Amino acid sequence: MRCVLLLLAMPLLAQVPTPASRPILREVLRVPTRPGVIQPCLLLTESKAPRAVALMFPGGNGTQRLDQRPLEEVLGPTGNFLVRSAERFLSPELAVAILDCPSDRTTGMDDGFRASAEHARDVSTLLTVLRNRFSGVAIFLVGISRGTVSAAYMAQALGSAVDGVVLSSSVFLANKRQLGLSGFRFQELTAPLLFVHHAEDGCPVCPYGRAEALADKANLITVRGGIAPESGPCDPLSNHGYFGREAQVAAAIRAWILGQPFPREIP
Repeated sequence: MRCVLLLLAMPLLAQVPTPASRPILREVLRVPTRPGVIQPCLLLTESKAPRAVALMFPGGNGTQRLDQRPLEEVLGPTGNFLVRSAERFLSPELAVAILDCPSDRTTGMDDGFRASAEHARDVSTLLTVLRNRFSGVAIFLVGISRGTVSAAYMAQALGSAVDGVVLSSSVFLANKRQLGLSGFRFQELTAPLLFVHHAEDGCPVCPYGRAEALADKANLITVRGGIAPESGPCDPLSNHGYFGREAQVAAAIRAWILGQPFPREIP
């Protein structure tokens, strides 16, 4: 653990000008996890002592290329919902950590890796670093689309180290190349669970009906409406990525994480 703490004592600090009313600190952390492997993570904070951290698992293959792209581009308006909306989630009480691919997975993470022991070791080490950074903090895993495979399997693997799980636009069905959450046993999760799903999600492996059917095992936020899509039905700028409903969805998830009242429907 000493090597982890030494590395984090000198993070790649990327402070980007933000409005004076929101003193947001953006840091890229590089955490050594497995032998020869570094796990990058973008940490966003608005205070030095948040109550909770939302560890976010973006969809697709998970690649953010934090070492290669300016943070303004990473957090830009056309990316994954969790990433482009990261600062909408952020508050003095809630920090946000966006996971990038580990250094041995530069071309991306498939579902097999997202459910693996190697991924669990990477995430577990990062959780230790975050708990050392913020004393007494609660940690919630938040995934969208393919990222829900990571969030669900990591919550299962890490047990009591996780305080809650948010699965949004979940990949409930398998396709020819990926298993998604088709074999996952949701009833075995011990952490509180929230599903978020758009009722008109057009991605064929993410049917809303599956989230609705699991509502007896977890909380469910149903999202409706939005604006005309500017991407395919499984891509970020559509109902699948809550296009046009970003602010409302982020606020609802933040409220659930912080134990505050939250809407069951976002019309």
